[in-house]
Amino acid sequence: MDWDAVVGFFTAVTWWELLIIFVAKIVEVSLGTVRMILVNKGYRNESVLLSLVEIFMWVFIASAVINNLSEAPIKGIVYGLGFASGVYLGSIIEKKLAFGMVLIETIASETTGMAIAERLREIGFGVTTISGQGRLEKRVVIKVFSRRRNEEIVTKEILALDPTAMIISEDIKRMTGGFVTRSKSLFK
Repeated sequence: MDWDAVVGFFTAVTWWELLIIFVAKIVEVSLGTVRMILVNKGYRNESVLLSLVEIFMWVFIASAVINNLSEAPIKGIVYGLGFASGVYLGSIIEKKLAFGMVLIETIASETTGMAIAERLREIGFGVTTISGQGRLEKRVVIKVFSRRRNEEIVTKEILALDPTAMIISEDIKRMTGGFVTRSKSLFK
């Protein structure tokens, strides 16, 4: 084995240059993830600004990696690791930001369904109930429109009162009217 080639593979570029490539790629991909979510949620102006920053970063990072790639292939590996890490970090950021609205529908027995509806109203959520008939008994369909960042709170409250309740959650693209709890902050 040619140890000089192995050592050269890892030392052809300074560690700080590799670190800059890695961190910059994480930031760029995380911005891209957030940008795509903003586009899907209808935040056009914000996504345009992020796309501008994202493409400038991509151009400079990619050119730094492609330049002399044959002499320092470790740059390509670090670039790939930065990309994967950026996707992961972007998904964490998106979960913290929790943009948008959800419709949380719950199907529960008549007794627990009304208790769930009352509890959700007590803690400030707008609730609509609809009577229904299941296979064996009367049911209540509970509808709650909520900001995504409150989805976990609603789900925990429902499951605390009825661990067997059927819960369905859907993203809402557009909503007008009705009652939705106010948001307190951008992050959870």
